[in-house]
Amino acid sequence: MAKAAKTTKRSVPMIVFSRARDIPFNRIRLSDSNVRETDVEAGLDELTQDIDRREDLIQGLNVRAILDADGNETGDFETPAGGRRYRSIARLVTAGRFPADGLVPCIVKKADAKTSAVDDSLAENVHRLALHPLDQFRAFKRMVESGMSTEEVAAAYFTTPRYVEQRLRLSTVSPKLLEIYAGEGMTLAMLEAFTVNPDHARQEQVWEATQQSYNRQPWHIRQMLTQTTVPASDKRARFVGIDAYVAAGGPVLRDLFETDDGGWLEDVPLLDRLVSDKLKAMADAVAAEGWKWISVDISLPYGHDHGLRGLTGTGVELTDEERATREALREEYERIEAEYGEVDGDLPEEIDQRLGEIETALDELENRPVIYDPADIARAGVFISIDRDGDLVVDRGYVRPEDEAPEVAEGDGAEADGETGGDDPDGEPAVRRTTITIGGQPAEPEEEEESEAIKPLPERLVIELTAHRTVALRNAVAGNPHVAMTALLHRLVLDTFGERSFPGCVEASVRKVYLSVQEADLKDSPSAKAVTEREQAWKGDIPFGDDEALWAWIDGLDDASRLALLAHCVSYGINALFERPNPHSGSGVSQHGLDQRLREADRLARATGLDMVDVGWRPTAANYLGRVTKARILEAVREGAGEQATQLIDHLKKGDMAKEGERLLADSGWLPEPLRLIGDDAAADQPAEEDAALPEFLAGGDADGPAASDDETAHAVAAE
Repeated sequence: MAKAAKTTKRSVPMIVFSRARDIPFNRIRLSDSNVRETDVEAGLDELTQDIDRREDLIQGLNVRAILDADGNETGDFETPAGGRRYRSIARLVTAGRFPADGLVPCIVKKADAKTSAVDDSLAENVHRLALHPLDQFRAFKRMVESGMSTEEVAAAYFTTPRYVEQRLRLSTVSPKLLEIYAGEGMTLAMLEAFTVNPDHARQEQVWEATQQSYNRQPWHIRQMLTQTTVPASDKRARFVGIDAYVAAGGPVLRDLFETDDGGWLEDVPLLDRLVSDKLKAMADAVAAEGWKWISVDISLPYGHDHGLRGLTGTGVELTDEERATREALREEYERIEAEYGEVDGDLPEEIDQRLGEIETALDELENRPVIYDPADIARAGVFISIDRDGDLVVDRGYVRPEDEAPEVAEGDGAEADGETGGDDPDGEPAVRRTTITIGGQPAEPEEEEESEAIKPLPERLVIELTAHRTVALRNAVAGNPHVAMTALLHRLVLDTFGERSFPGCVEASVRKVYLSVQEADLKDSPSAKAVTEREQAWKGDIPFGDDEALWAWIDGLDDASRLALLAHCVSYGINALFERPNPHSGSGVSQHGLDQRLREADRLARATGLDMVDVGWRPTAANYLGRVTKARILEAVREGAGEQATQLIDHLKKGDMAKEGERLLADSGWLPEPLRLIGDDAAADQPAEEDAALPEFLAGGDADGPAASDDETAHAVAAE
C-alpha cells in the first residue's frame, strides 16, 4: 500500500509590534536620524498649547534605545520620529508646565529592528493623509453639539470663531450636495455659495440647474439662490431698516463667506408692507399741513411733475444765533482745510469725522424749510418717494391744471382764489381732506359711502383693464392669420389712399406698443405667457444679423409659416388701451381717435372670437373689486350672481365686500365694461354704428376722463 505523500507546512512570519512604555523625558533626546530638517519650528506654538490644554500626547514618541560601544543599552533613548512633539514638551519643561523627569508615552523600537531609524522617521512623515475638509466640518459640529462653544473650538484649534462658524454653516448644506463635494463633484467655493439659502430643496434645484448651464461660478449660484429675495442694500430695506424688518419677524439670509452688504431679506411681502406703512405714516404727517393731494411712490416715474406748476415758497429766515453758528462752522471748516490741505493720504479719522459733522450741520442751516401761502397749499400737492440711499424725499408745492384758480373778470364779485365755492354761507372755510395715493392707488379706500350712485370707473383702473384686453387681443390676432391679414390690409389701404391720418387699433408700422400702466400680474396671464412663448419660438428660428439671410429665410417659408409669422408681427401693433384724450394737437390721442381705436378693438375681438373669460380673466379684489365703489361691487355681483347673492354682502364693509364678491363672481363669467364688447351693452336689436356712443364708463369728454361731478372727478384723480 502506497504511503501518502508528506505535506510540508510553510511558516507565516508573525508581526510583532514594538512595546509601549512611559519613559522619563530627561532620558530622551532628539535623534540625528530625524528627516525633518526644514521649518522645524513651524506651528510649534500651536502644538505646544494643544499638548498643554490636553495635558497629554495624542500620539506617543517613537524611540530607540541608545547603545554603548559594546552594544549594550544605556538606559537613554533617542527619537527619530516625533521631533515636533519632543520640542513642544521641552518648551513646557522650560516654562515649568511639565517636570523634567515627567513620564512620556513612547513606542520603543527594538535595537535590532528590521527598519532603520531614518526609515521610521520618513515613514511617519510621508504615510499620513490630511483630513478631508468635510470631516473637519462634521467634527466641529459634533464638538459644538457636545457642549463646546464656537470660541472654545476656535481656541482649541488656533483659529477664529468666524472660521468655526463658517465650517459649521458648511455642515448644514443638503446631505446630497455634501456627498457630491466629498466625491470631488464640486469645489469648496461652490459649496460655500450654497450656504446662502438654508432650503435644502432649493439648493438641490439650483445644483440641478447648474448641471445644464455653462456657468457654474459661485457668484451665479448665490444669485440663483437669492433671486426671490431683496438685498439689504435695496433702498426699501434701507428705508425700513433691517432691525425693524427682523423685529417684525422677517428672515434674513446671510453669507458667511462673502461680503453681502447685510444679507438678503427673504420675506418680500412683509418688507413691502413695512415700506407702505411707513410711507403712509409720513404722508399722514405731511397731510396735516393742509395739502390737497399727496402722491406717494417708492420710485416716482420720470417726468412725474410734467404739466404741473411748481409753487415758489418763502424760505425761513435764520435767527441771529443760527447765523452766528453758521459763520463759526464755516470758519472751523476753513481752518481744518488749511491745516490738513497739504497732508498726503487720508485724513486722521477724528478729523474726517469732524468735517462730516460740520457739513451736515451747515446743510441743515442752509437748506431752510419753505413756507407756502395757505391758499396755494389748499390747491397744491406733494410728491413723496424714497431715494436710492433709502432716504425719504418730500417734494412740496405742485398744482395740477384742473386745480388752478379760475381767472375772474373785474366786477364779477367772485373770489379770485376760486376756493370759496366749497365754503359754507357763513364764510367759514370748508374742511378738506387730503387725498393720498400710494403707487397710484388710494391709501384709504372709502369704507362707507353715503351715495349709492354708480360712479365712473377710475381712469387708471380702465387703463389696466384695457391693457389686459390688449394683450389678449394680440394673442388672439396672432392665432388667426386671416384676421391679421385683413386688419393689416385694412390699415394699409386706409393709409395708402389717404382715407384717414390718425392711427387706429392696428399700427401698421408694427412697433411694440409699450403698456405703461399695467397690473403686476399681467405678465403671468395665459395670454401674456402665450405671446412670450411664441416670441421665443420664432427667435430660435429667425437668422438675425444678416439681412440677406433673413430675406432668404422668409422667402423659403411655406405659406402657413409665412401667415403665422405675419400674424405674430401684426399682433404686436395691437393697441386697445384706453388713455386720456388730448384735446390739443401734439402727442397723445384725440377723442375721435380714441373712439375709433376702441371700436376697432371690438371689431377685432368679434372677428377672432376673443372672450376675456375664456382667456382666464376673473374679477378679484386686487384687479377690480377692491378698486371701485361699493355700489359698483354690488352691481357686479347682481349682474353676475343674482339679487340674492347681492343681499348676502350688501351690509359688509368694503374690504370684506370685495373679498366676498370675488368668491361669488369666480365662475360667473362676469366682466367689467372695459372688457366687454361694446355691442354687449346695447340692445340686441340695435346695430353698432361708427358713431355710436361709448359705454357709460367712458362717456364724457372732459380732461379727467369720464364725465363726473366734482366729487367723482376727485375720486378718479385719486386713483391715478
